Amino acid sequence: MKSILSIIIIFLAHTFQMLHAKIPTLSEKAQISVLTCSSGDELFSSFGHTAFRVQDPVLGIDIVYNYGTFDFNKPNFYLNFAKGKLIYSLSRKSFEAFLYDYQLEKRWIKEQLLDLNQEQTNQLLKFFEENYKPENRDYPYDPLFNNCSTITGDILEQQLGKSIKFNGSHLKELLTFRQLVHQHIKTNKWGTFGIDLAFGGITDREATVRQHMFLPYYAMHQLNNTTYNGKPILSRERTISNYPEKSDQSTFMLSPLFWFSLLLAFVIAITYLDKKHHGRSRFLDFVLFFISGLAGLFILLLWLATNHVVTQLNFNFLWLLPFNLIVSFYLLSKKKLPNWLSKYLWVALGLIIIMLVIWIFRIQVLSWLNLILMLVLTIRYLFLLKKI
Repeated sequence: MKSILSIIIIFLAHTFQMLHAKIPTLSEKAQISVLTCSSGDELFSSFGHTAFRVQDPVLGIDIVYNYGTFDFNKPNFYLNFAKGKLIYSLSRKSFEAFLYDYQLEKRWIKEQLLDLNQEQTNQLLKFFEENYKPENRDYPYDPLFNNCSTITGDILEQQLGKSIKFNGSHLKELLTFRQLVHQHIKTNKWGTFGIDLAFGGITDREATVRQHMFLPYYAMHQLNNTTYNGKPILSRERTISNYPEKSDQSTFMLSPLFWFSLLLAFVIAITYLDKKHHGRSRFLDFVLFFISGLAGLFILLLWLATNHVVTQLNFNFLWLLPFNLIVSFYLLSKKKLPNWLSKYLWVALGLIIIMLVIWIFRIQVLSWLNLILMLVLTIRYLFLLKKI
């Protein structure tokens, strides 16, 4: 058994070395296909994955080119992520190794074989190998406009020319980017809440047929409705690894709705006691104003101070006022509320109303979880107005 394994490892190493040294000429039996992998348990894998497979039984080549590779250990990874300068890379590994990773996570893999001639398969292999060079393999990642799935359509269009047509007749309607994201992650989850809070109004625009391909599932269905020179671009498709679709295992007691409801009940109770005893819970006001102000400042910075496209036109800072950060320290240190605070609170309430109008007219769609937090702030704003 060990000797067989050693032979396989040596064979694969020899294959990779051959590819690195000189790009071979694929035989007539060579095939290039698109692999689509199902959703995973982690947030970053919730939308599935797309990769290219190159196989040639004559030369013994079976390799996956994966544009969805990132490294947490890269210098300043999290800082670059915050700035919108996240770098993804093209990686290359044997199909067996790729398959093992997804079988380990119990995620299905479907393969769509492209109907290409020998010249075209060699052209694509040359393209992948050129991309795989250290100076070419990195690219600026964007979750909606430049990821492992959108690149699929880009590469096919670039390499096959304008004769490739992406037909959208299979789509019942064109959805917005936010609606498409919500098809894969439920609203009442912390990750979804964070995404909805950070994603701006630009994600509420209707996506084109091609832009729907930022999701691997849509890219897979799109290839079934794509033609090249008037003929289907796929020769056939098959299931390589068959596992059930991942289901949500989270519990309600860990969800945002549960904790936000508790917060609302707590604020109502404390506000009632404050009113009854003619007092004011300064620490509660400090926490609410400080956290809302910090969140608003973060949202504003994501829009104006980073390269993120998805965080543009984010008006959530209107109800999560960055100035609440400053006000929070006044509310903590002063027993007597300053006179200017009444004007500030009326402005804050007005901005909440404006944000609701923005939502109603779908300039930017909000998570309904935000309504609970808006109500929390509104209750405290109105209470403080009566205390001045």
